[in-house]
Amino acid sequence: MPVDKSQIREKESVVVEGIELTADWNRMFEQRVVFDYDTTALDKVTDLAGGESMGWCYQCGKCVPVCPVDNVGEYGPRKIFRSLQLGEDLFNSDELWKCTTCMNCLRVCPKEVDMIKIMPAVREEAVMEGKVPEELQEVFEKTFEYGNPLGESQRKRADWTKDAGVEVPLMKDIKRPVDMLWFVECYPAYHTRGQDASRALARILNLLGTDYGILGTEEKCSCDSQRLAGETGLFEEFAEYNIGLFNKYKVKKVMVTDPHALNAFRKEYPKLGGKFETIHYTTYLAPLMEKLNFTKKLNYKVTFHDPCYLGRHNGEFDAPRNCLTAIPGVELIEMGRCREQSYCCGGGGGGMWLDGFMADHVTERLSENRVREAVETGADVLAVCCPYEVSRFEDAVKSTGNEGKLLVKDIAELIDEAL
Repeated sequence: MPVDKSQIREKESVVVEGIELTADWNRMFEQRVVFDYDTTALDKVTDLAGGESMGWCYQCGKCVPVCPVDNVGEYGPRKIFRSLQLGEDLFNSDELWKCTTCMNCLRVCPKEVDMIKIMPAVREEAVMEGKVPEELQEVFEKTFEYGNPLGESQRKRADWTKDAGVEVPLMKDIKRPVDMLWFVECYPAYHTRGQDASRALARILNLLGTDYGILGTEEKCSCDSQRLAGETGLFEEFAEYNIGLFNKYKVKKVMVTDPHALNAFRKEYPKLGGKFETIHYTTYLAPLMEKLNFTKKLNYKVTFHDPCYLGRHNGEFDAPRNCLTAIPGVELIEMGRCREQSYCCGGGGGGMWLDGFMADHVTERLSENRVREAVETGADVLAVCCPYEVSRFEDAVKSTGNEGKLLVKDIAELIDEAL
């Protein structure tokens, strides 16, 4: 507490916070005002491998206005740090599951408080203790049993190829190394709208004459979102399985549809021995767009949503835009929050499976907030390139009353339409 020095000059002593400070300055500085401060809750987080940086917060507050969850509720790393200071147990708190690991807070944090490491570390402990939201636990169980979070049969993983209109090579059939393995991932293989994008991409690859193959029924989930939601054991088991397949087929280069798989293969699989080049499908297509023979002018005003795990996490902002602007008739209109500052759809870090849980904590879904912003641009189409986003945004278009005003299309679908 600040002390008016004149008070001490005029008097022999002054009482501050119940402590008598004397005019003897040497003695005054030797005396310390000690406040009882229980750091148990904070220490429980910072003692974890990955949780250390939680203790670095000095509460500047820069993280709060950029936090997408705070935009529709009350959240942010600073607020979590303060609650820990006050003794709240994060391991048993709903606050643990709200973070989408979008990385926007880390982008602006001067102390590099890393929620991308903190949240998975704490969640892993909660998972081991069985303290997991019911929706999320169900996803973990489906992934373990079926190899995917949707609970679909492994035998049906390549069924989408039957209606692609072109041959989609299966690695187990062609029995030779290919220039590039296409790792399709779960939602593009099973979800109806994800399958639409997969078929479109297959047709594009066919026109380009790409030497590729898919794993089909052998493929299992990359499990990066499950890892970020705290299921480290599940992630490691599936990673080792997929790495074994890549080695079996002598894979050197992987193309992914899903930015979450991109993140897993680039940053996490190498720790387990999986070393190969990985690119997103837009990164692959962008320099090849001039080779495509477009036959249709789309005449769409298009706005693009940067996926957190493609943009902020892995630095790819230009390729999706280059793909879009190469399509005849497409006019690209940027939303206010774009590129590094892009808003989160709410699907990352396990959020894809926690909409029911989050409903009690936010005024609207993050996807709804984003759709409103897209509509404000006057765009006809909201373009995406993450398989979580088509279904999330199409639902949000309906729930916000914007049906008929905005279409949601994967970039591969737009390219295919123009072909």
